Amino acid sequence: MESDFHHRAFRAQAAAFRGAVVQAGPDAKVLTCPEWDVRRLVQHLARVYASVALALELEPGAERPRPERPPADFDDALTWWDDRLANLLHKLSTSDPTRPVWSFFPDGTAASWTRRMAHETAIHRLDAEHALAGLGPDHVHDLIFDPELAADGIDEMLTVIMPVAGKWAEQELAGKVLYHAPDAGRAWLVEYQPGKPPVAGAPTDAALEVDATVAGTADAVYRRVWGRPSTALITGNTALANLVSGR
Repeated sequence: MESDFHHRAFRAQAAAFRGAVVQAGPDAKVLTCPEWDVRRLVQHLARVYASVALALELEPGAERPRPERPPADFDDALTWWDDRLANLLHKLSTSDPTRPVWSFFPDGTAASWTRRMAHETAIHRLDAEHALAGLGPDHVHDLIFDPELAADGIDEMLTVIMPVAGKWAEQELAGKVLYHAPDAGRAWLVEYQPGKPPVAGAPTDAALEVDATVAGTADAVYRRVWGRPSTALITGNTALANLVSGR
């Protein structure tokens, strides 16, 4: 998927995030992120932006970037968020999109970081919308993500983030899980083996036997793989299906 798509998505989701947190106010509870409030949500995302801006200046083998902490006051934190966002958007748009840079996932580049920030921001935008609406972790917000964006986010989680984000050496389950988003025309097969990172890709056999299926709109599956309230339907081995639950 072209980088322009991710740049546009990043900008759009960031604008929507800002609108939601301002309306919700600093003390609104973010029940989709336990023990967080909107102030903490803004501080978190701003620090992520600051960290990625540093990552773009580092070689792949460098130490993890450690940005400064955001201000404690909400208005100051929101201004800091604005500044970090503007700085990151500038760096992402002016950097060589293919140059290797530091990342916690394989093959980090400005292009892959733009994709990462589009989805990081979209999911936290959803958290902000939940806070604004006062919805708990068992309620699905009526926001609908575009199927193309949602499917791309599913793909990023299953094929890029999940293999490096879990404690797979401690995982003992084995089996195959099919993720299916018919409205986007996309499907992913994730295979688990004890003690190893999962392997994900497009299924190659229409008659494939699987141990669990997670199906729904791309929007629903997107929320599901990121551990947010979702209408996606799970059938089969729920323990396997629950191994993907990003934050």
